[in-house]
Amino acid sequence: MNNDVNSKIWQLNRGNTPLVATAIHNGHNLRREVEEIMALGADERLREEDPFTWEWTIVSDTQIIGLQSRFEVDLNRPRETAVYIKPEQAWGLHVWKREPTMEILNRSLAQYDAFYAEAHQVFSELEKKYGRFVVLDMHSYNHRRDGNNGNFADPQLNPEVNIGTGTMDRERWAPLVDRFIADLRAFNYNSRHLDVRENVKFRGGQFPRWVHQNFPQSGCCIAVEFKKFFMDEWTGEPDSQQLDEIRWALKSTVPGVMIELEKLGVKL
Repeated sequence: MNNDVNSKIWQLNRGNTPLVATAIHNGHNLRREVEEIMALGADERLREEDPFTWEWTIVSDTQIIGLQSRFEVDLNRPRETAVYIKPEQAWGLHVWKREPTMEILNRSLAQYDAFYAEAHQVFSELEKKYGRFVVLDMHSYNHRRDGNNGNFADPQLNPEVNIGTGTMDRERWAPLVDRFIADLRAFNYNSRHLDVRENVKFRGGQFPRWVHQNFPQSGCCIAVEFKKFFMDEWTGEPDSQQLDEIRWALKSTVPGVMIELEKLGVKL
């Protein structure tokens, strides 16, 4: 729990690379004033958060990691819906014991604004230094919503890895995105290959949309959503071997991304 309303809700690690790895839904913390009026317990929140995704951000030495729960403020939603108020905004969940006051909402949205202000500064610096940059916007998603003993979601509609490119100028970035997908598919994942498909389950949220709106010529933000096959989404227990293997799979895509950036004129 983070009690300081002035504490940043994300962690920024700066490196020397045009590749940024983000895990903005990784966080689980709540401000005390938010926790006091929240109806959801920690386990319920965790089920809809993206735990362990921070571990994959080490594929780059420039990282942005969410520290606060998306149930406090969701950095991947438009500002006007970044705080879930109604159940239909939160998978049917009743989030609050009582609705947040305007003061609480404003403090949460101030953090939202501060996050995007710093992201703009970071990406502007990368644009100035390299001309172009790539963001791997990493998330995870549930596929066992019928309960701990329920059916798994249809794998035809729920790929192990969903690549969201619906917010970008796909043609502009086609060689880089195609290379990323091909390299991720080609990785030897425990003697098999991952099921990697594009825009099947998700097309990308507000964060990549914002990147492409604010940096239309220079920013390529790829939303990478891993199905929670690497953990038990009901108990929250991870499979450490699969977490490591996913990290290596993502790491295998970095050389290809850099090659494609060089083809676009980026000097590394």
